[in-house]
Amino acid sequence: MINRSIFTKSIITVGIAILIFLFGLFPSAVQKYYSIGFYPYISSALRFISSIFPFAIGDIIYALIIAYVLYKIIRFYKRRKTLTKQHRITVPLQVLNFVLILYVVFKIVWGLNYSRPSVSEELGIGNDKYTVKELVLLGDYFVKKTNDLKLKQSKIPAYTIKELETNSAAAYNLMAKKNSLFSYQNPCLKAVLNPWIISKVGIEGYYAPLTGEANMNMNLPDFVKPYVSCHEIAHQLGIAYEDEANLLGYLTASNSPDVNYQYSANYEMLRYILFEVRMKSPDDYKILHDKLAPGVLADFKTEKEFWRKYNGEMFGYMDAAFDSFLKLNNQKKGIDSYQDIVIWLWNMHKHQL
Repeated sequence: MINRSIFTKSIITVGIAILIFLFGLFPSAVQKYYSIGFYPYISSALRFISSIFPFAIGDIIYALIIAYVLYKIIRFYKRRKTLTKQHRITVPLQVLNFVLILYVVFKIVWGLNYSRPSVSEELGIGNDKYTVKELVLLGDYFVKKTNDLKLKQSKIPAYTIKELETNSAAAYNLMAKKNSLFSYQNPCLKAVLNPWIISKVGIEGYYAPLTGEANMNMNLPDFVKPYVSCHEIAHQLGIAYEDEANLLGYLTASNSPDVNYQYSANYEMLRYILFEVRMKSPDDYKILHDKLAPGVLADFKTEKEFWRKYNGEMFGYMDAAFDSFLKLNNQKKGIDSYQDIVIWLWNMHKHQL
């Protein structure tokens, strides 16, 4: 009887998982019925519930799930000698059911957004690739823009999580007047429970799908927090891929009337562009780097020292990756490698260069 019950559950969960997987093969349908259909309601409801709690409940839920899995593994190990032939069937089925339930829940509450069409299409942003010369022009444009914004800054606020939530929600509401894609109801931005661990891992922020929370590493330097908060809110709106969340974060923060938000967005985009220039043309990278204003260089140094402090080994690896990128990728992409966010920045700004 137990076997039949578990077997029935397995059939049902496998069936649901397959249906969800097949549905994900049709981006247009996902966009229509899920991303702009069902998902906005469930994400708004999750944010409303999560906002009741002043702390990141997602961190607690994930910790409980991990603890439960470890408990089951230890319990299984202790009882391994008493297991019967029946357990050889039931235990794998129970594991399968657990994994599939997590898969189904993840897909329903957020994961299907991975199958939606690129948000760049919805925003009408082209995908024309750039030459190295054009990339350098883009870099020069962002160097000047970031330098100018740095001069306009006064003292950078020591943001609280509530101030970031309020200011970033206001920035999104401003963008929503132009495009409903940016509509953001029931704001829910949380500080991670343990920023030390998150900093050690090298994470600026992350989205918790099961609770709808956008989580911030509040140990970050204050000048990067506005952009990071806008990036994480983009995930709440159903933007799954990192480059696409970068795009929404940039558009939102850079169009905010707050100069600190504008600077944060352009500073972060400048990092991506300089990374690309350094790979493709080290000499041009040096020229662009030398054009950076002292204040911008000071911020680069501050951020560099921040990651060195928390994550020295990872920092060293990431820094070395610049010079060994071609080897690490076995020359498969080589000099023709592109970051989507830089492609979109080029297509948005090429007429301004």
